[in-house]
Amino acid sequence: MIKYLIVDDEHMAHDIVKGYCDMLPHMQLMKHCYDALDALDYLRENTVDLMFLDLNMPKLKGFDFLKTLPNPPKVIVTTAYKEHALEGYELEITDYLLKPFSFERFLRAVNKATQLGESIPSNKQDRDNAKTEHIFLYSDKKHIQVNLKDIQFVEAAGNYSKVVMTESSVLIRGKISDMLEKLSSEYFIQVHKSFAVAPRHIDKIEGNRLFIADHIIPIGKSFKTNVIQLLK
Repeated sequence: MIKYLIVDDEHMAHDIVKGYCDMLPHMQLMKHCYDALDALDYLRENTVDLMFLDLNMPKLKGFDFLKTLPNPPKVIVTTAYKEHALEGYELEITDYLLKPFSFERFLRAVNKATQLGESIPSNKQDRDNAKTEHIFLYSDKKHIQVNLKDIQFVEAAGNYSKVVMTESSVLIRGKISDMLEKLSSEYFIQVHKSFAVAPRHIDKIEGNRLFIADHIIPIGKSFKTNVIQLLK
């Protein structure tokens, strides 16, 4: 479960962010904060994994508030002002959303904060070793939450990609190169122009083929080095 905080002086902004988060089963709202001082007071006694932060607020501006935090959580900026984006990335924010933003754009930001093996701490002691293990895939007009550890391999299927898991599979629109951008190299390696596999699921390697459960996957010549690295 990802604990989050909304810091914004506009009630409508709170409603939009919470409404989007309510569509994601792993998100837990901890507090509505309508100015940075309220958030600062809350964070003195509590920790969260993710913060949605507005910039133009009374009393204390968003980035000024962020600079006061010794161990800030992941931050997704939500603002109507694009001119502060560079400063945001210098402060190592996760993403910068310009209001009004769509659910699709919001989901990309949340995925960016919580996928690709990034550390999502539930408390300070876990900050260095907690791993995010899920990703949302869009298929058949719905967002499906998938555990990265369950994915055995990804297969190219024209303009689609087939994500094969231990107990099911999902067909998503997008080339395998698009899918690989979402997947961490910690979990997956490409072994063929049409296949990327999770090494943890490989049962055996024989010649130019590897075996995962009942599946036989070819190893392309230009990707053989990737496989050899597994054997060292």
